[in-house]
Amino acid sequence: MTSPETPAEMVAAPVTPPADVPVDPPADATDRRRWFALAIVMTAAFMDLVDVTIVNIAIPSIERDTGATFSQIQWITAGYALAFAAGLITGGRLGDIHGRKRLFLLGIGGFTVASALCGFAANPEMLVASRILQGAMAAMMVPQVLSIVHATFPAHERGKVFGLFGAIVGLGAVSGPLLGALLTEWNLFGLEWRPIFLINLPVGVVGLILGSRFITESKAPRALRLDLVGVALVTLGLLMLLYPLTRGEELDWPLWGYASMAGALGVFAALVAYERRKAARDGSPLIELSLFKVKSFAAGIAVQTVFGIGLGIFFLVWTLYMQVGLGWSALRAGLTGVPFSIAVSTAAALSVQKLVPRFGRGVLQAGALLMGLGVLSYLWEAGHYGLGITSWQMALPLVVMGVGMGLIVAPLTDAVLSGVPREHAGSASGLINTVQQMGNALGLGLVSVVFFGEIGDRLTPAQVGPAFVDAFQNALGWVAVVMAAIFVLMFALPKRPAQHLEGAGTDEPGGPDGADGLDKMHGTDGMDGTDGTDTAGAGGARDAEGVTDSEDAAGSADAAVTTGAAGVPV
Repeated sequence: MTSPETPAEMVAAPVTPPADVPVDPPADATDRRRWFALAIVMTAAFMDLVDVTIVNIAIPSIERDTGATFSQIQWITAGYALAFAAGLITGGRLGDIHGRKRLFLLGIGGFTVASALCGFAANPEMLVASRILQGAMAAMMVPQVLSIVHATFPAHERGKVFGLFGAIVGLGAVSGPLLGALLTEWNLFGLEWRPIFLINLPVGVVGLILGSRFITESKAPRALRLDLVGVALVTLGLLMLLYPLTRGEELDWPLWGYASMAGALGVFAALVAYERRKAARDGSPLIELSLFKVKSFAAGIAVQTVFGIGLGIFFLVWTLYMQVGLGWSALRAGLTGVPFSIAVSTAAALSVQKLVPRFGRGVLQAGALLMGLGVLSYLWEAGHYGLGITSWQMALPLVVMGVGMGLIVAPLTDAVLSGVPREHAGSASGLINTVQQMGNALGLGLVSVVFFGEIGDRLTPAQVGPAFVDAFQNALGWVAVVMAAIFVLMFALPKRPAQHLEGAGTDEPGGPDGADGLDKMHGTDGMDGTDGTDTAGAGGARDAEGVTDSEDAAGSADAAVTTGAAGVPV
C-alpha cells in the first residue's frame, strides 16, 4: 500500500534489530506438519466464530432456564465482547514476546476451560463471569492464528491458505446460528442450552494435543512492550460506562449511574494523557495517538465504533423479538437468518473483488444506505404484520440489510488504513478491530435503553408479544439513525483508498500492510492488486524496516477473523 506523505512527527524512527537477535525460522515448504498446524489454527478460529453466533440464538433459552435478568442477558454477550476487545492488542504482543505457539496453546486451553465453566454454570452470575473469561482467552488465541500461518507457510502458498480461511469464515457465519438452534432444540441429555458451550470441549482438547505437536514456535525479533496500564484504563472506562447502562432500567436510573458514566469521560481523558507519555517514553503505547492526525483514519475509527454499536443493538433484539416476542423456536429463528448471512458473504466478496476498485468510497456509502433501507423496511413489516409475520416476509428486508452490510464489512478496514503510514499499519489495524468490538459492547449495553426500556414490567402472557414487537420497532428506529450517521461519517474517508490510485499497487519489499490479511481471508487477491502471495499483513509480518510490528498479529488476524466474519457480531 502506498502511503501519502505525513508530518515528520508521525513517522516513528525505524528500529533495526541487532544481528544477534533471532528472527522467525524460515517456512519449510517440505514440512508436511504445516498442514496439520493449519487445520488446528483454522479449527480454533472457526470455534471462536461459531461460539459467538451460537450464543445469540440460545439467549432466550438461557433466560428461561436460568431466570437471568435483562441486564444479565446483556452481559452474557457484552462481557465477552468487552474482554475480547480489551485483550486483543495485548494478546498479539504477548505472542510476539513469549512465542505464538505458547500463547495459542494457552488461549485454546483457557477457552476450553471457560467453555466448560459456561456449560456447567450454576447461575447467571457464573455464566456471565465465565463468558468474560472466555472472551479474554479468545483474545490470547485469535491474534496468533495468522501469525502462525505466516511463520509456517512459504510466501507462494499463502494465497491458497488465506482462501481456505475465507471459506472457513463464510462457513462459520452460516453454520453458527444453525448449530446453536439445533443444539438448543435437541435438548441433548436434558441439558437445554448447555451443549452450545460443551461442544467446545472435545474440539479444544484435540486442538491442544495436536497443536503442541504440530505447530512450530515463532517469536518476533523485536516486540513492543506491554501496556497493561492502558488496557486497565480502557477496561475501567468502558465498565464505568456500560454497567450503569445495563443496570439503569432495572434500578430506575440511580444517581450513581449518571456519576459513573460522567466519570468514564475522566478515565478516557486520563488514558489519552498516559498514552502520550508512554509513546514519548518507550514508543509502545496501546493506542498510537498520532494516527488520529490522519483524517481518513480518525473518520474510520468513528465509523467502526458507530457500526459496532448498530450491530450490537440489532442482533440481540432481533433474537429476542423472534423467539420471545413472536414465540418462534430457536430452529425457526436460525433458519430465518440464513438469507441474511448468505447475502452478507456474497456482497462482501463482490465488493472487494469488483466494486471498490472501480467505485471506491461510494460502495461503502451505498452499503450504509442499503442497510438503512432494509432496517426501515423491516420496521414497517414488523408493525404492519404484527405477530402474524412469517419468515418469508422477513426475507426481503434481511437480504437488503445483508447486501448493505457486505458492502461495508469487507472493504472498510482497508479504506481506513489507506492513509496510514506503513510503519503504523499494525498499530492501526489492531486499534480498528479493538474499537469495533468496544462499539459492539456499547451497543449491547444500549439495548436496555432502546429495547428493554420500552417493555413494561409484569406483562401478562397476552401482552408479551405486542410489547416485544413495539420494542423491536423502536430499536430498529435507532439502528436506522446509526446507519444515517455512518453514511455521513463516510464522507471523511478517501474517495478512493490510496492503493487504488494509479501506480499505487506496487509493493515495496516489505509487502503490503496489515489490511491485506483481511482481503486474503475473503479469498480475494486483495484490494491493492497484489497477487495473494505477499502477506506482510498477515499478522506478525515484517514491515519495510524488517521489524515485526507486534500489533500486526492482533490487528490483521482479528481483521480477518472477526471483521471478516460476514456480518456476524462478536
